Amino acid sequence: MEQKRYDKLDETVFHGVLPNGLHIYVDVRPEFTKKYAFFASNYGGKDVSFTHEGRQQLTPTGVAHFLEHKMFDMPEGNALQNLSANGASPNAYTSGDVTAYHFECTDHFEENLKTLLSFVSTPYFLQESVDKEQGIIGQEIRMGEDDPFWIAYYELLASLYHNHPIKTSIIGTVETIGEITAETLYECHAAFYNPANMCLCVAGNIAPEMVAAIAAEIVQADGSPPPVRDYGEPEPPHVVRQDAAVHMDVSTPLFLMGVKLEGGGDGDALLKKLLIAGLMSEAVFGKSSPLYTMLYEEGAINASFAFEHEVLPDYAMLLLMGEGGDPRRVREAILHEAARIADEGIELERWARLLKAEYGSYVRGLNGLESVCRNLSAGHMYGYDYLRFPQVFKTLTKAEVEAAIARFLTADCCALTVVTAKEGA
Repeated sequence: MEQKRYDKLDETVFHGVLPNGLHIYVDVRPEFTKKYAFFASNYGGKDVSFTHEGRQQLTPTGVAHFLEHKMFDMPEGNALQNLSANGASPNAYTSGDVTAYHFECTDHFEENLKTLLSFVSTPYFLQESVDKEQGIIGQEIRMGEDDPFWIAYYELLASLYHNHPIKTSIIGTVETIGEITAETLYECHAAFYNPANMCLCVAGNIAPEMVAAIAAEIVQADGSPPPVRDYGEPEPPHVVRQDAAVHMDVSTPLFLMGVKLEGGGDGDALLKKLLIAGLMSEAVFGKSSPLYTMLYEEGAINASFAFEHEVLPDYAMLLLMGEGGDPRRVREAILHEAARIADEGIELERWARLLKAEYGSYVRGLNGLESVCRNLSAGHMYGYDYLRFPQVFKTLTKAEVEAAIARFLTADCCALTVVTAKEGA
């Protein structure tokens, strides 16, 4: 394990690579009593079309999420229950781009780490169990169909993206998960749970050599090359449609607005795009912005208003959401403010405050073991060193953020989905 010191952050991270290609990161925190482990595969809901070992495959939507559910099955019982019984707080999730298994504990860390690595690395699927899971996930899908934000989210993605499979549902549909077999799961596990397509991130008062030794003992699969993914035709910069409406049984209208950004790049260049996306949001409609205050006082937004951003090598976007108010007034005001900033620029004093606040949010994120591990994992998978953010922040200029606002916060790059009550509801 090689030690890397980040003096600006007072952080020490150990990094090693097993012969099978598994990357291991250990953030040593002597002052912490809790310990956290995060074992992730670069495999998510968008990865439905790929080539593995020379064979092209097109899987049903929802396989990555389905596989996550079934990975806890072991011949000797359920790994989730075993971890909980041993004092750990375990969980897992699947997003559009990653599947992750993690736990937190204070004691018995070595035993829990062995359990985590064992069940994720060892597939055990019985067709009878797969058939049963189809019913369980089918219920989850039907519940999602009654969730206004869930429906609005995928309606929004369909408005933003012409080709990219990020717009497809992570959990699939009742029809697509009905096509999943034990063989499907074994094939996708072999392709994406390849150690060279995964990383293990650990944080706490932990000996790096111990983590590496346990991983080398348990994760023994050969690291063949990761699958080659196919995300379809190149994505145009403009959205599919700028406005969509959904009618559901809601007592209060809600909205989601998306801004289509440009992904791509790696290293500091991609990390810089991530930082710029956050600063764009804060500059135009962040809670310290004049626009936010105006919209709130008008009643166009309320306390539910929130926003986030995603920046990956293959796609990037801003996402805004809220309840009540006047969604189309919100969009109009955001685009108007973006045009003003593009024309007049961000005031120098405000720019200094924005930069300081955004930098502070990244520093505060280092206080949480879970946040550190997730960010180390994301940086590894997408080709940048997350803990270099102080150096990248220094390269940011006001002009770059203003140019991004001018380029992306336009009607052509924005889509709005509004959920209102059905007539007569």
